[in-house]
Amino acid sequence: MTSQGPISRRGLLRAGAALASVSLLSPMRTAWADTSGSPLRLRAAAGTAGLRSAPYGSTDIWGYDGIVPGPEIRVRQGDRIRVMAENGLDEETTIHWHGIRTPNAMDGVPHLTQAPIPVGGEFLYAFDAPDAGTFWYHPHQRSFEQVGRGLYGPLIVEEANPIRVDRDLTWMLDDWRMTEDGQLADDFGSRHDAMHGGRIGNTVTINGKIPERIAVRSGERLRLRLINAANARIFGLDFGDLEPVIVAMDGQPVAPHAPRDGIVVIGPAMRLDLVLDLTGRPDAVETVTDVFYDGLEYRLVDLAYDPDMLRASVPDWSMVLPPNPLAEPDVAAAARHRIVFNGGMMGQMMMGDAMGSMMGQMRQGNMWFINGVAATGHIMDPLLTLPLGSSQIFEMDNRTAWPHPIHLHGHSFRVIARNGQPTRHREWQDTVLMAPEERVEIAFVADNPGDWMFHCHILEHQAAGMMGVIRVDSGTTKT
Repeated sequence: MTSQGPISRRGLLRAGAALASVSLLSPMRTAWADTSGSPLRLRAAAGTAGLRSAPYGSTDIWGYDGIVPGPEIRVRQGDRIRVMAENGLDEETTIHWHGIRTPNAMDGVPHLTQAPIPVGGEFLYAFDAPDAGTFWYHPHQRSFEQVGRGLYGPLIVEEANPIRVDRDLTWMLDDWRMTEDGQLADDFGSRHDAMHGGRIGNTVTINGKIPERIAVRSGERLRLRLINAANARIFGLDFGDLEPVIVAMDGQPVAPHAPRDGIVVIGPAMRLDLVLDLTGRPDAVETVTDVFYDGLEYRLVDLAYDPDMLRASVPDWSMVLPPNPLAEPDVAAAARHRIVFNGGMMGQMMMGDAMGSMMGQMRQGNMWFINGVAATGHIMDPLLTLPLGSSQIFEMDNRTAWPHPIHLHGHSFRVIARNGQPTRHREWQDTVLMAPEERVEIAFVADNPGDWMFHCHILEHQAAGMMGVIRVDSGTTKT
């Protein structure tokens, strides 16, 4: 039976119970981009995947090159990336290169930066990779369904001088709303999901599989690249007795530090690079648990130690990543803009004329608002127009009862304050998770000309209005 409405506690916990059914986590297919010859080809098409084991069989999905996730694309910092996207779907699509500071024409937003790729058509994406780090790719056309059905993959840009580790692993985290017969529930874009916390699934995967355990060795050091590809689920990972260290956020290096309260929190579309020292004894098992939702904790995966130790003590190698070439905003001289997010169930509403306008838009099916305006598509008047090269501060106010991962295309920004208090690490991000009723300040240099999407990355919220355009005006930007 197709799942409708909110997912029950039993349904959410099914993810944990299902973990015992599959053995070791399989590595993803890696595609090294040919920077001088033919472009890498990525074909979006319907297919099947073994998300769950017997007796469920295969699940109908949409994937790049027939797999979920799509191929892990690896390049080196400064390389030219050339990808020919082929549309084998029965609807239009695009590819957005999430977190990469591409030229505007390569950003993959339908009708705003390019015409959507028609059925049977193709589009050549070509851009340089200015920043090293962990990024990903996914459609921006009907993303609540296309991403939700499996169209995404990792994009790793390697540093010229990376930190030393024993293994470099990528975990693409996702959840799937599955029916009793092991197929995807077909209620994409439901009104209930849009008005509440988005489409939360009942089956959680790493790299398209429900893993039981991952083999590790005592004394080993991992670089663990986490990518949250879920439509709406926030993960809060507890690594037990291990002590993960965050070394990059959204691809950008940060001063190495422990996560708050030891829990690694990662919202939709966000990435975190961890250094993880495996300090358990040989033959031990360390459980990684997702504890973000109170009362709905489940076992994500076990780290199973080999009988043979790699080394007796933790290596003393540096965890500091080299910085990327980001322009530093002049916070003292920056222009300030207030941005208010409203809407959804149980949220605050604006007063006066703004409230009347929002109520009218809600009657038309729009449920989320930025400064009182709900997007009805990718074409709209700019929310803000910023001079090219100027320093900017967005004072963002989440007046809703729900968290929102807010993503700005084409730029990285410093998170400089939360609820009026300076942040400790002033981390660079492109997607910042805002808690309900939280105020967050971000600062950046508007140095990439064009019209850029600015939206919530809970994909049902985006589709229901929480999306706007930020114009960076070079004097030649379209009007």
